[in-house]
Amino acid sequence: MNKRMKRLLAVFLTAVLVVCAVPAAAFADGTAAGLGAEVDAAAEAALLDTADYLYKTVKTPQVGSIGGEWAVLGLARSGYDKVTPQYYSNYYSTVEAYVRACAGVLHEKKYTEYSRLIVALTSIGKDPRNVAGYDLLTPLGDFEKTIWQGINGPIWALIALDSRDYPMPENRQATVQATREMYVDEILRRQLPDGGFSLFGGSASAGDREVADPDITGMALQALAKYQEREDVKKVTREALACLSRLQDKNGGFSSWGSANSESVVQVIVALTELGIPLDDSRFVKNGKTMVDNLLTFYVKGSGFLHAQDGDGSNLMATEQAFYGLAAIRRATEGKNSLYRMGDAADLASAAGGSAAAGKGLEGKNADVKARDITAPGKTYEDISAHVNQPAVEALASRGIISGYDDGTFRPEATMTRAEFAAIVVNALGLTPKANGKFSDVAQSEWYAPYIGTAADYGVVSGTSAATFDPEGAITRQEAACMTANAAKLCGMDTAMTESEARDIISQFSDYVKSEEWARPALGFCYKEDILSQSDLTIEPLKAIKRCEIAEMLYRMLGTARLL
Repeated sequence: MNKRMKRLLAVFLTAVLVVCAVPAAAFADGTAAGLGAEVDAAAEAALLDTADYLYKTVKTPQVGSIGGEWAVLGLARSGYDKVTPQYYSNYYSTVEAYVRACAGVLHEKKYTEYSRLIVALTSIGKDPRNVAGYDLLTPLGDFEKTIWQGINGPIWALIALDSRDYPMPENRQATVQATREMYVDEILRRQLPDGGFSLFGGSASAGDREVADPDITGMALQALAKYQEREDVKKVTREALACLSRLQDKNGGFSSWGSANSESVVQVIVALTELGIPLDDSRFVKNGKTMVDNLLTFYVKGSGFLHAQDGDGSNLMATEQAFYGLAAIRRATEGKNSLYRMGDAADLASAAGGSAAAGKGLEGKNADVKARDITAPGKTYEDISAHVNQPAVEALASRGIISGYDDGTFRPEATMTRAEFAAIVVNALGLTPKANGKFSDVAQSEWYAPYIGTAADYGVVSGTSAATFDPEGAITRQEAACMTANAAKLCGMDTAMTESEARDIISQFSDYVKSEEWARPALGFCYKEDILSQSDLTIEPLKAIKRCEIAEMLYRMLGTARLL
């Protein structure tokens, strides 16, 4: 396996989830005693701004490593007070539906799937031992299956189990019943000669010159933080901290597989806060720069965080990890329980009410519109990993709303025909496809005839003329906005917008004059409701829209309409 592939795998596993003596007092209660002064104002401003960005971007969190558990964890543990109880209630309903669709089996081999979900549910005050009738802790009682995934398995099993001091579950199907001590020992066994840890350390896949990776070392320390009463753990902790201090660069940050990145510094920040070590500890200040200083160099106001300085725009995976890192900083500064010590977590969804629960739809929706159930939990495609629209694609694919190609790809950057969009929107609204023979260029024998007929009958799509539809024509961005707005109206959303209201919204884009007048109210609605992002620089109304962009628009619309 080459370095690039190793790095990609390391980053992915970190998301599915993300020689000085240490004073014993530092490990007493998970608070970073000695931090003293308030966190730098820039870090606090970044936290609040990123919270706004995430709350707006991840409007309907799903079960997943991006656009799901890490966003929920960060928002819940950050103290950000703009999140409504309905947000968490909708997420929990989505989790229940997902677990039910899986019959409680989240994955046959990747047991970090259970750990990640346990951590998120615990952060919002929900009990993972009874989710749609399933105990999500039980799989972690199987030692051999949990460690199959490598060091990530025991690391995240401990973090999940210890997040609220859950009893070790009994797994009667396990060949080897796990204990906490077994998971601790497994982590210690994988320590490298340099004191740190790596993804492959202690395994047959490890190279002859395997060296510590800051991400994995940081996560190992997070898992070991609560076991400092053991002398062997304390010794390994000292050695790992010394290793991390050596790995820290002159800018206060860390590199993984040759690339300085934000996720690596986040994992070390969280490790120190879990251990109760001040972030201005002299071992982790280089040239006067702390890890917090370094993390903020990846921050882009209004758009989250970059993965790397030479990155192309913000990255949702990096943003979610940076955000929960900022939450850990804030909690340490305020003397609160650390990020993963959740004995203080309240039921954040308990105050939710009203008739607009997730999956039920809004009042006033067309009676024929129905939420689509999850039928393919965990559905994904090989070419959308870490793609900005991955959560949207996976959410729709798991419900049979959108599909990929026979070769296992989704082709997110490809364009979409008008016929394909008609099929997707009919699927998204749960309508029954039925051909109507309205358009002369839509042969009744074609696969798309029932979808175009139904979409036209419900007023979601219109033809290019009274008699034609142009099914094979590429759909433009302004056409997609109109069709999505029509679908939103069918879902009970208020899409009414005057010409002046629409102009006020879309005139911020330099090319809005290129849009057709008939499309402007729909464009204004889509930007107002964040179905299209106002962070875009241009509308590009006449440009053929991409498959990934269509998925994002429908995902956001369905989320707002309470149909996910």
